[in-house]
Amino acid sequence: MYFSHILNFKNSSQRAVIALFLTFLSFNSFAKQENEAPANEVKKEEVAVSHEAKAEEKFDPTVTILEHIGDSHSWHLWGHTTIPLPVILYTPSGLEIFSSSNLMDAHHESTPYRGEYYTYFNEEEHIKILGADGKIDEELSSKLYDFSITKNVAALFVAVILILVVFISVAGSYKKRVGKAPKGLQSWIEPLIIFIRDDIARPNIGYKFEKFMPLLLTIFFFIWFNNLLGLIPIFPGSANVTGNIAVTMVLSAIVLIVVNVNGNKYYWSHIFKPNVPFWLLPIMWVVEIIGVFSKPFALMIRLFANITAGHIIVLSLISLIFIFKTIAIAPVSVAFVLFMDVLELLVAFLQAFIFTMLTALFIGTAVEEHHH
Repeated sequence: MYFSHILNFKNSSQRAVIALFLTFLSFNSFAKQENEAPANEVKKEEVAVSHEAKAEEKFDPTVTILEHIGDSHSWHLWGHTTIPLPVILYTPSGLEIFSSSNLMDAHHESTPYRGEYYTYFNEEEHIKILGADGKIDEELSSKLYDFSITKNVAALFVAVILILVVFISVAGSYKKRVGKAPKGLQSWIEPLIIFIRDDIARPNIGYKFEKFMPLLLTIFFFIWFNNLLGLIPIFPGSANVTGNIAVTMVLSAIVLIVVNVNGNKYYWSHIFKPNVPFWLLPIMWVVEIIGVFSKPFALMIRLFANITAGHIIVLSLISLIFIFKTIAIAPVSVAFVLFMDVLELLVAFLQAFIFTMLTALFIGTAVEEHHH
């Protein structure tokens, strides 16, 4: 069965894919928490807004929406309850590791934290270094590299663990039930795998499709699971992983590498020796090379834009209740939100399908054999 292919990456392109994916994850390791320094060592009043002043501000849906679709150094649960996440900073003086709770006060407002080397401040989810005067030192901050485990990274780990649990469980069921009909979770997953094999991989790639099945299965289920988790409003959901352009960029970079590493002589000949008059070759080279990068770029933008747009629409509808400040609008708002959530369930599957199908199509054009 194709479950065995998921863990057997025998060819060089698939090893390259896994290496790149693990490299992306390796930037985010678990961290230990350090003790908080006395707060009176810095001038808090110059870098933080008071809780009382913020409470009087008018509700701004833009801020709420951007906070949700953006990344964060903590995972909000409800009210003032959050899960602090490890902050991992590589500074000009060395490595700093501490909990993000050190950057928040009791009202979850940003507050300075004195580390081993510098004083840090969380300015709109960007860690900055404060100077001796209590103000942000832009020069030092520009030399700061943030490898923290943020909300999106933590949610990505949750999705990966969930995928591993599901597929290891299903693979174990196949070993125990050899020759028997699928049962339980098997009966849910097998139709999807057959669908990807028969309706995506085989028609677009051809007889070499089995070589790329592990990649296509990984891409499909990774995107689909993260899309579904993003629709859950409570922990461990609510993160906007596939709506983060950094994640879609890594996925697109993987596709770019796989396509070009597996490209045969006909693929490269079409790029560098197209059947056009010689005086058109320089123009065609530019056009074809742009095409090589524009295809995965389109994958990156399409997934990012569609998932982010869905989150923005749902949050905008919910914000209507707080904008109009009347219970009369609540039934209408909730009804539209429920409709959008059902529609987003379809979009979650559709975007995973489109990304996987286009990946198979691009691979198919790279490995296609031309017969004269």
